[in-house]
Amino acid sequence: MTHTTLISTSQLSEHLQDPDWAIVDCRFVLTAPERGEINYARSHIPGAVYAHLDHDLSNPIIPGVTGRHPWPSVEKACDTFSRLGIDPTCQVVVYDDAGGALAAVRVWWMLRWLGHNAVAVLDGGWQRWVNEERPVRGGVESRERRSFVAQQVRPEIFVSADEIDAMRHDPSHRVFDVRAAERYRGENETIDPIAGHIPGAYSAPYLENLDEDGGFHSPQELHAHYQQLRGDTPAEGCVFYCGSGVTSIHSLLAMLHAGLGEGRLYAGSWSEWIAPRTRPVATGAERE
Repeated sequence: MTHTTLISTSQLSEHLQDPDWAIVDCRFVLTAPERGEINYARSHIPGAVYAHLDHDLSNPIIPGVTGRHPWPSVEKACDTFSRLGIDPTCQVVVYDDAGGALAAVRVWWMLRWLGHNAVAVLDGGWQRWVNEERPVRGGVESRERRSFVAQQVRPEIFVSADEIDAMRHDPSHRVFDVRAAERYRGENETIDPIAGHIPGAYSAPYLENLDEDGGFHSPQELHAHYQQLRGDTPAEGCVFYCGSGVTSIHSLLAMLHAGLGEGRLYAGSWSEWIAPRTRPVATGAERE
């Protein structure tokens, strides 16, 4: 069985010794970028290798042009996955300690972008694994390097800043801001230098995908939630953004897991939108 959206802790536990299953720990803290790797070295799921959001999953920042986590090149992504011991035969499982949002979903979307759909996010993440008293171990692990080659590069699952500028005026599209509602309104902004949202965007906080235990809501609940958000807009007309193109993928995963199809990502997100200081900005509860 191939897992393509979410995987349970019990399902993963059955494959810890399988050499064709690659487990990637993606824990990351925005305010302390090395803490995730430190926590991984202290304790992680047996066999897991670590991927760092800044170093492994992003291109270098270009001030005034890019956002905080520029999307990596095809070459960099393929090299990263090869180094992590992933090839086209692997089932990949990714996890973090933020419900999948930092930065497990980034790896999930990167692999899908390169035509590798056998990748799933661990539902409930690190916390559920630990709370269920499943095995863990410390240290730094590696897998033997494999050759990861993109099976198919899919640029159509992304939109650019210029495209999103047009889409926000187009009734056949809906642009969704998945950050917390107060950041959408321009209140309590502690990360980016300009507060607010892209004019015309709808507020759809990604945390609404999760239940009180940090796992995803059922497909039926997610279906009802996103059906209400999108209305008659087809999946490909739904575009998601966040602060830097990471947590927005959480909602793309939720919508796909709900059976509503694959939306698209504005990878540069808010931090790219405001980088040149020339694009329009809105504040307040425009479309909450």
